[in-house]
Amino acid sequence: MMTRLNGSAPRGALAALVLLSLSLWLAGPAQAQADCERGQLADIYCDENGDLVADRPADESQWVDPDTLIFAYTPVEDPAIYSDIWAPFIAHLEEVTGRDVRFFAVQSNSAQVEAMRSGRLHIAGFSTGPTPFAVNLAGAVPFALMGSDDGRFGYTLQLYTHVDSGIDAIEDLEGKRVAHTSPTSNSGNQAPRALFPELGIVPGEDYEVVYSGSHDQSMLGVVAQDYDAAPVASEVVERMAARDLYDPDDVKLLYESDSFPTTSYTYAHNLHPDLVDKIEEAFFSFDFAGTELGEEFEGVEKFIPINYQDQWKVIRTIQKANGVEYTPENL
Repeated sequence: MMTRLNGSAPRGALAALVLLSLSLWLAGPAQAQADCERGQLADIYCDENGDLVADRPADESQWVDPDTLIFAYTPVEDPAIYSDIWAPFIAHLEEVTGRDVRFFAVQSNSAQVEAMRSGRLHIAGFSTGPTPFAVNLAGAVPFALMGSDDGRFGYTLQLYTHVDSGIDAIEDLEGKRVAHTSPTSNSGNQAPRALFPELGIVPGEDYEVVYSGSHDQSMLGVVAQDYDAAPVASEVVERMAARDLYDPDDVKLLYESDSFPTTSYTYAHNLHPDLVDKIEEAFFSFDFAGTELGEEFEGVEKFIPINYQDQWKVIRTIQKANGVEYTPENL
């Protein structure tokens, strides 16, 4: 039975749960599949068609068709707020699928990936960087992104410093203390490590890397001058400003990258195909206009169909350049 976590749960208990989940994972809880093509997927999955995501089990008895669906959005600073923001979509998902749907407020990327791998999470929005971990370790199948009516989507890496820091260019970060978000984050860690050396600064060598835990905390740390600078996701910064969580006049932009794909919306690889059809129908028929979700994600008008092989190629390239291996220990 799924235990629902929410923003009111004690943080100590949540931390203990994450550690317990990871320890069970590392102990090898699942049985490996017979020999099959799998690429970089964990040995409990197969990829015979070469699309880089886990195949649905050939044995129909292994298909999952639950009465209650568990949905989780990527870890955020205040999960309780996002539970309310996602409520209109949850109601729509319930109507289209005919199932009860519960919002699962995850506290970390590793907890979210483990929840899907262990069968406790059926539908999830994974952040850009952790998406390949979810695909390879948890059998997540990305199928949608938030985008505009004309099919555009994406966000950028933005590097901020405090307006009074005395830092005017990326080269000025030498010897400074810079907040990265987490090891698996794309814009918060992987992309800076891959892109900044070409701009004359090497993270971890030319400046000290401090992991803040989230884009929100990185940005707030820059505002409070706890960090000299921070690479963050543009979409997170925009939402924070819209909620008046910081004053844009307190920071200045040092660098902005080209666009990356945003949060991937995925389903577990072993869901019944009829249920998958209903889930996709719910996503692609949802109208953002006039909802809390539409207000939160300004400029987003609909979910658009994507696939992991194509849309995550640039992210896989960045992670490969950083020597990333898709293991639980690296989450």
